[in-house]
Amino acid sequence: MPRPRLSYKEALAWLYSLQRFGIKLGLENIRRLLHERCSGVCVKRPGLAAASDSTPKVIHVAGTNGKGSVCAMIDSICRAQGYRTGLFTSPHLVTFRERIRVNGEMISEDAVADGLITIRNLVAGWDPHPTFFEVTTALALKCFSEANIDVVILETGIGGRLDATNAVQSDVSVITQIDFDHEEWLGNTLAEIASEKAGIIKPGTPVVAASQLPEAEQVIRARAIECEAPLQFVTESYNASPIALRSQHQKQNAAVAIAAIHAAQIDINDKAIARGLVSIQWAARFQKWDDRTIIDGAHNPAAARALAETWREIFGDQKATLILAVLSDKDLRGICEALAPIADSVFLPRIHSQRTALPEELAKVLSSVTPPLPYSITASVGEALDRARAKPNPILITGSLHFAGEVLAYLRGEPAAFEECAQ
Repeated sequence: MPRPRLSYKEALAWLYSLQRFGIKLGLENIRRLLHERCSGVCVKRPGLAAASDSTPKVIHVAGTNGKGSVCAMIDSICRAQGYRTGLFTSPHLVTFRERIRVNGEMISEDAVADGLITIRNLVAGWDPHPTFFEVTTALALKCFSEANIDVVILETGIGGRLDATNAVQSDVSVITQIDFDHEEWLGNTLAEIASEKAGIIKPGTPVVAASQLPEAEQVIRARAIECEAPLQFVTESYNASPIALRSQHQKQNAAVAIAAIHAAQIDINDKAIARGLVSIQWAARFQKWDDRTIIDGAHNPAAARALAETWREIFGDQKATLILAVLSDKDLRGICEALAPIADSVFLPRIHSQRTALPEELAKVLSSVTPPLPYSITASVGEALDRARAKPNPILITGSLHFAGEVLAYLRGEPAAFEECAQ
């Protein structure tokens, strides 16, 4: 018998309970979900049959850094041209609803609750049970299949080859800059990581890639040749009009986004590109909260180095008061060493995520970098902000997208992500 309807919070509580199954890379469960949840309605695009007679274009984006920004740029440009878009990204910052957007609008609470109760009833007896990300992917694709979408933009979760999003046939595969991250899942060398990311390349499907380190480029080229997939490396930056997201690397991301749209054979004009890029809203990417506070979700050494370069572009030699929190499975030393040259002092708040490295652990790393950085451990985000504001320097809040989300919730006076499904 069907179970009673769940509230939004109850549905999220069930979804988050699936985290006990951990991360299981593979396509068997998601393919079964898409077949049974979406009735196998579209062979070319499992789970993505449009309500109209046309099939939506699908742009699939993998990479280590910049993939969320590229997805957001593609979405904004296509909407500026008048296309109806579906955008699937992760992780969310403040609310789960950020992950699934139709034409720029977050999925409604009712749609989340209704979709999740249907999936819960469907998978109750499955073994292995679908994971958090597999269920979320199925929810997004079903939402898009019912929304008359013209263009679907899918961001991978981890890797690409065995990521749940790879169950969908795309019109173009996009690979942003590849560097070290998620080594426990993707491998300990750049070539191994690139091999997993390049797994989104499909036979005959065009590939657009950002400029890469030589080891990653070699892997991408080999995979494209194997799949007889046309390959374009985008080495230039977009400079034709302003971009709402600041920094040189966002100009490079914009060039990749535009190339991806063209490769998918989606008609756009220069005016739509300019409107889309100047109006894009993508939180925690060198986000200016106020005149002296920047929030950025840099969460690995490569992203931290790019953040430091952007800081110098905007602030010159002026040092930052840093508020820092990093997930425990990340390269703490690499991140701290990348940020140390632009920091004057550091506040290490205790935050709610159980995945975050203890402030005391970060303090040991900061003490050992050259030169050592003065630090203070604070009891909360609020205390860290108050003490940072008492200093004359501009403030940089960074280290994790999860942390950036907790800070944004605090500044907005909204419930944080960890509170959204609390009973």
